Amino acid sequence: MFSFKSFTKFFTAAVTMFAVTAMVTGCGNQDEQGKRFINIATGGTAGTYYPVGGAIAEIINKNMPDVNASAQSTSASVANINMLKDGQVELAIIQNDIAFYASNGTEMFANNRVQDLRGLATLYPETCQFVTLASSGITDISALKGKKVAVGAAGSGAEANARQILESYGITYDDVEEQYLSFAEGAAALKDGVVDAAFVTAGAPTASIQDVATQNPIRILSIGDEQISILTSKYPYYTKTVIDAGTYTGFDESAQSVSVMAMLVATNRMSDDDGYNITKALFSNTDRLEAAHAVGKFIKKETARDGMPIGMNEGASKFFNE
Repeated sequence: MFSFKSFTKFFTAAVTMFAVTAMVTGCGNQDEQGKRFINIATGGTAGTYYPVGGAIAEIINKNMPDVNASAQSTSASVANINMLKDGQVELAIIQNDIAFYASNGTEMFANNRVQDLRGLATLYPETCQFVTLASSGITDISALKGKKVAVGAAGSGAEANARQILESYGITYDDVEEQYLSFAEGAAALKDGVVDAAFVTAGAPTASIQDVATQNPIRILSIGDEQISILTSKYPYYTKTVIDAGTYTGFDESAQSVSVMAMLVATNRMSDDDGYNITKALFSNTDRLEAAHAVGKFIKKETARDGMPIGMNEGASKFFNE
């Protein structure tokens, strides 16, 4: 006779088998058509990550018929890593320096190391920019000693970038009057003469800097060759970048800098097959990414491993090695 105790054992075993199966698939639950969900964490709807993530979801849906992919608006990089860790999403767009901090347990992840991240590809540059008013007379980052500098919001990735770039010049916060201000706050402070320079990490042209440039002649401070060598040697997520003349109104010089990279990341729960199929689909349809946002022109197979700071999904690695 099939007792209640036997039924309980059977039910427990069935639930356990279902959970194991779900973990093996690595791509969430299924919809009513039996398709697997892939949720993609992006950023705010007014930013860059969200339209790029929407285009990625569209490409996946067109090229992987067993998958239902969708982009989610989030608070961006740090929140996205926590969502990946908790299994709320299967893919995320994040800055590669934030991925480095998470996987190594440093900066804002000092007590919250995330070891299971896997890279699929780096996408496009987000450029580090020290900006000052032309009237300040400041022409070099070394001249920021003793100055008031907006370094980004406290605990942000931008603030870490600013601190590291200053350190490559032998400058610490003991040598400047650091102001923990967001991009918008820093731009306003620069216009009002409250700070001598402001720092931004974002795709160029950056709206907050452009806003300053339309009202005041600006200068983007170049990072020297020696300092770029120090930064790229010490921190694997930096890549050398040139900000072209004319990027901002009234600034007709080019400026040398470094960039971090926006990247597409999963965890070790994603299968190698999915990693391969997703990267193949994306880099076979880069025209759709370019149509979604201007930064799409930078998304290329040839540069998709530049600044990769973490281990890659084996399937994605296989695609790039083909």
